[in-house]
Amino acid sequence: MTYRGLPPAIRIAVALVLGVAVGVVVAATLPVAVAGIATVALSTPEKVPWITSRLTAFVAYLALTGSVVYGLLLSTKILDAIAHRPVSFALHQDLAAAGLGLAGVHGALLALDRTIHFTLLDLLVPFASPYRPVAVGLGQIALYVVLLVTVSFYARRRIGTRSWRMLHYLTFLAFAGATAHGILAGTDTTQPWAFAIYTVSAIAAVFLTTYRIVLGLAAARERRGAHDTTGQAAERPTGGSRPAARAA
Repeated sequence: MTYRGLPPAIRIAVALVLGVAVGVVVAATLPVAVAGIATVALSTPEKVPWITSRLTAFVAYLALTGSVVYGLLLSTKILDAIAHRPVSFALHQDLAAAGLGLAGVHGALLALDRTIHFTLLDLLVPFASPYRPVAVGLGQIALYVVLLVTVSFYARRRIGTRSWRMLHYLTFLAFAGATAHGILAGTDTTQPWAFAIYTVSAIAAVFLTTYRIVLGLAAARERRGAHDTTGQAAERPTGGSRPAARAA
């Protein structure tokens, strides 16, 4: 599928719709969020690191989800008709790096939180957390996997494209671990909006992964069919061999 781009009218319409949607969400939620944070900061300032860590955790999860979804869209070539592949690949890489950075900020803020006392060892060693060690451990493993995959972007030429692609499959493990971490930690999953974020993200990733597998199986079947056809054509005697045999 080659790049064609969207018609100018559609590009303008999409930009307007996205702008209006973002404006409505910001206008509806930002004043309430700022007022709530200000109230907490004035009344119980010790809870500010905890609240901030939760916010960064959700933004980090959304960035990771965006990177996974974007990577799947790249592998299925759905975006190739409307976006240049180098631009799409750069956005895929940047989303992974942003998710990694925000996850690091999330962990650093937990070290400042006094609600649950996390030591440096608790934050760095999987399953050593004093709070729900399994759930937190899954998140820690996901963080290390994202770190490995993000570093591989910059070492792609050294390790080779084939090894890089095989390593890139670990992103699915990181996404699964981050999703399980968010749900099992139980700090926000009672909220409908939080549960909706995890549900929609998981459905999108599973759907695109299934679609990618179906495309891969179809391509493999097509290659086998082409190989069989080529083999049969090679085994079939040519028309010029019979006259040559008679002449002999």
